[in-house]
Amino acid sequence: MPTEWTIKAITRAMLPVLLPLTLVEIGSGLVLGTFESTLIRHPSLLVLVPVTIGTAGNLGSILAARLSTAFHLGLLSFGRADETLLGNALATIGLALTVFPVVGVGAWVLAWLTVGTDLSVLTVLLVSVTSGATLAVVAVVITFIATYAAYRFELDPDDVVIPVVTNASDVLGVIILFLAVRTFV
Repeated sequence: MPTEWTIKAITRAMLPVLLPLTLVEIGSGLVLGTFESTLIRHPSLLVLVPVTIGTAGNLGSILAARLSTAFHLGLLSFGRADETLLGNALATIGLALTVFPVVGVGAWVLAWLTVGTDLSVLTVLLVSVTSGATLAVVAVVITFIATYAAYRFELDPDDVVIPVVTNASDVLGVIILFLAVRTFV
């Protein structure tokens, strides 16, 4: 894959990706708006929104960077038995399963210390872990698809995959968190 390292080439690769993602982000804000009264009523859930979305985006970005590096080194085959894909996917999900319990308890403690909370720590923990684990799986799938698409369209995955993953994590993070709240609260 010949890569042109100019502002014009990078902009040409990223602009068609970023413009639709900007519109998708507006949808995320609209979904969050419908969820506003629940968030105001339960401050610990309000604390979870940016942390959950940000953490999922970070996990997806880490995976995207690792896959991009493997891609540039010629270690990525996109086959079913590709150990690089499987190992990195499992590591990402394992990391999510260790981080999101801390996020949930931290959100509950922060809300309890500042404004009080009417939800139990177990409820916030369930919402955090469920939404975090689900988002990690979704981030892995989106990262695989975006990396493969970059490969197929001969784009540099460093230019396009991380914006796709972080934007998708923002949008789907709000929806998945909303569904977890509906399930457990």
